[in-house]
Amino acid sequence: MKTLLLAAGFGSRLRPLTDHLPKCLIPIHGKPLLHFWMELLSDSEINDILINLHYLPEKVRDYIDNEIFKDRVTLVYENELLGTGGTLLNNQAFFKDESILLIHADNLSRFNIGSFIKCHNERPIGTLMTMMTFCTDSPRSCGIVELDDNGIVIKFHEKVVNPPGNLANGAVYILEPEIIDFLRKLNRKVIDFSTEVLPFYLGRINTFHNNIYHRDIGNIESYYKALQEFPTIGE
Repeated sequence: MKTLLLAAGFGSRLRPLTDHLPKCLIPIHGKPLLHFWMELLSDSEINDILINLHYLPEKVRDYIDNEIFKDRVTLVYENELLGTGGTLLNNQAFFKDESILLIHADNLSRFNIGSFIKCHNERPIGTLMTMMTFCTDSPRSCGIVELDDNGIVIKFHEKVVNPPGNLANGAVYILEPEIIDFLRKLNRKVIDFSTEVLPFYLGRINTFHNNIYHRDIGNIESYYKALQEFPTIGE
C-alpha cells in the first residue's frame, strides 16, 4: 500500500504560528506534527510514503533529511497547489495501481492502521474507499456524515450551521485505484477532493471509526486543545 501525506498548505488559520513554519511542522510537545504521522506509519511498516510540498518546502525537506525514516519518503514539490485530487492524479505513477492511504498531515491522530486496513479489505461490495470518522467537539467546523446500517456514507453536511450530529469526516482515507481512473476522466489539473470526488462516490464510501484520538489542527483554538489533550512523548 502506498501513502500520500498532504503537507503543502499555507496554514493561514494558524497564523502567526505558520508565518515562518509550515503547518505540518508546528510543534506538539516538542515534536513536529508530521513526526506523529511518520511514527505511526513506521510502526505499521508502511514504507512507501509520498509527501507533497509547496509552502516553505525547504523546511520540510530539512526535517525529513534529518530523520531516520528519510529513506521511506519521496518528496514532490508543487509549483501551484493542485488540490488533493490533483495531487493524486499528478503522482499516479508513484501509486502504481495499488491501494492508497491518503492522509492530511494537519491532523493529529492515533489509531490502529492495521485495523483500518482490515476494515477496508472487508468493506461492503461496491465501495471503493474507506473514510476514517471521528466524533468532533466542533460539528459546525467539520464535514459531518450520515451512515446507513452498513456504515456506508449516504449524506454529507460540510460545515453547516445546524449539523445533524457530530460524526465527522477525519480526512484520512484508503482509496482503490479506480479513484485515480475517475480523476483522470475529469481531464483537469486542479481537483478538489471534498467537493468533486466525495459527492460522486456517495453511497460507495465505507467507514472506519477512530475511537482513540483524532483532531484537525486547523486553527489556533484546535491547536491549543491538542496540546492539552495529547499525551507527551514517553507517557
